Amino acid sequence: MNSFVERTNPGTLRILSLVALGFILSSATPVKAETFAQRHPRRAEVLRRDAALNRAVNRDYGRLDGRFGQLKREDQMVRRQEQLDARFNGGHITRGEQAQLNREENHIRNQINRDFNK
Repeated sequence: MNSFVERTNPGTLRILSLVALGFILSSATPVKAETFAQRHPRRAEVLRRDAALNRAVNRDYGRLDGRFGQLKREDQMVRRQEQLDARFNGGHITRGEQAQLNREENHIRNQINRDFNK
């Protein structure tokens, strides 16, 4: 008597294997997956403010007294610093790092407002 594997088309076996692998991988994911903001609220807040600054710099391009490039570089430096801090702290930032990043973002925001209101 031939076994099921010997009687089955090789293409069908591949499909069955892929389906079984899909079930295995899908069951490995947690049922209650947290979002980025829930796991890293300080990082999410800093990155949300950074995105808002980036939009403000891009929106006010012509009214920044020729400092568009400088403000873009400063904004990128804040983003890089946040990523570096998070990398060294296991994916999150400390309250002190958040406070420092917020001060830097406030400084950039004040520069934008000062140039915009001239």
